[in-house]
Amino acid sequence: MKSLTHLIRFIDSDYFPRGIEATRAMPERMEWSRAIPFIILHLGCLGVFWVGYSPIAIAVCGALYAVRMFFVTGIYHRYFCHKAYKTNRGVQFLFALLGLLCVQRGALWWAAVHRHHHAHSDEEVDVHSPKQKGFLWAHIGWMTSSRNFPTDYSLIPDLARFPELVFLNRFDLIGPLLLAILTYGLGALLSNLDPALHTSGSQMLVWGGFVSTVLLFHGTCCINSMAHVFGKPRYETGDDSKNSFLLAMITLGEGWHNNHHRYQSSARQGFYWWEIDPTYYTLRLLACMGIISNLKRVPESAYRDENTIRNGT
Repeated sequence: MKSLTHLIRFIDSDYFPRGIEATRAMPERMEWSRAIPFIILHLGCLGVFWVGYSPIAIAVCGALYAVRMFFVTGIYHRYFCHKAYKTNRGVQFLFALLGLLCVQRGALWWAAVHRHHHAHSDEEVDVHSPKQKGFLWAHIGWMTSSRNFPTDYSLIPDLARFPELVFLNRFDLIGPLLLAILTYGLGALLSNLDPALHTSGSQMLVWGGFVSTVLLFHGTCCINSMAHVFGKPRYETGDDSKNSFLLAMITLGEGWHNNHHRYQSSARQGFYWWEIDPTYYTLRLLACMGIISNLKRVPESAYRDENTIRNGT
């Protein structure tokens, strides 16, 4: 019976044997049972010593990092968390499904945690504040605590009204399974079509599935752990958010974090032309194609506020 309970919990992200409220009331500490998926993910990268490497495998690894980083930044963050643009229900479902390929749980859980972060940024109840709980806890530790696993649907009523989004959020295991099938299948297909590429299903699974996902995971988590520590603030936001060119390059524009904390709903986080924001450029392209619409602009007050700060008035 206990093993069945663990299996159901593994499959259904909304299943908590203790009950949701009791789970949220648990002590905030690292739990090895919750850390096992992260350990397996990282151990999977050691597969490179058995499968070797090929130019095509490394290229796919890099491409999957970039594409899925956009899914995190442009879809999970700027759409589901902040509604920085609009789209129709069908595309919204597709976006949530694509987001699962990032292996960072469901869009609704992601949005609920992030909205809570903005409401309590760097306060004691902020689940991933380096100021309150240290660098390692902000980077990865908070995700190994059961109390942070239930999705707080009360924070996302605009999203929770869509049953298809709730379904994807509950069964987010769909994402890792799809990623494994797609990467292994791609490697096997390429091996049959062109043996000169020197790849295989297992090689592509390791590089495109494990290595790329670990890089993506740590790239994303750098915003939680580093963007409130390294860089420079432009605005007074009441927290420690900062702007960092390096983090912006790693995360396709999310490193302009202080800008974002000042104007959260803006589709653009690099407010000036020299603040490179690839996520925004991609969103502009999708808007031109008619896939999304109504991108929220940087308010004019953003530039007035900066002038006020510079002039000390």
